[in-house]
Amino acid sequence: MDGLIGGFSGDFGISRPFSGVGLSLLAVERLQRHHAQVARRPQRPTDRLFLAALPDPETAARIADLARRLRIGHGLTGQPLRPEHFHVTLHHVCDDVTPPTASVIDAILDRLSGVAMPSFRVAFDRVGSFKNGAFVLRGDESLIGLEVLQQRVSDALDARPGAARRFTPHVTLLRDGRRIEEHEIEPIAWTVKEVVLVHSLLGRTRHHHVARLPLG
Repeated sequence: MDGLIGGFSGDFGISRPFSGVGLSLLAVERLQRHHAQVARRPQRPTDRLFLAALPDPETAARIADLARRLRIGHGLTGQPLRPEHFHVTLHHVCDDVTPPTASVIDAILDRLSGVAMPSFRVAFDRVGSFKNGAFVLRGDESLIGLEVLQQRVSDALDARPGAARRFTPHVTLLRDGRRIEEHEIEPIAWTVKEVVLVHSLLGRTRHHHVARLPLG
């Protein structure tokens, strides 16, 4: 499991250099140098694995409606996330250039099998912008259950001693270059009944729900 934090696998399948048939020796050397440079470049991740708390479909629809209204009201241009993509990230497992293997998924589920917590209610009563441009739902005391769950999930996946992990429960609505000061909204609430292991295809706006771990 320790290797999960770094990625899904260690073999990225770097291709062999072109043989150079029919090319001059100088051209072959140049191709070999180019190949060596490309092989050393870090590849852009294509697959992300994370654990999340998701709103039920009815609540996700309410969040989508709120996002549309706030986008118009604040004059934002960023596109709201799809309703099925709204979530609270509890633990980012890793990014990689290959999809997660069955052994990786089994290892994660094995680690999480010892996490015990009853279902709980959450309520988000504020919106505002983060410095990175994310326009998000936020809350306060009503999100303590998420903080407890996040700590237990993170401890199960990474038991190394260290300082308390920084965690700000939020649901990203959209991203926009314009920053909006935090303000109150009519609370949006739901009951968190499970933790979902999500496989995200980066840049392709697709989420696969790999596994669900019921609470309580």
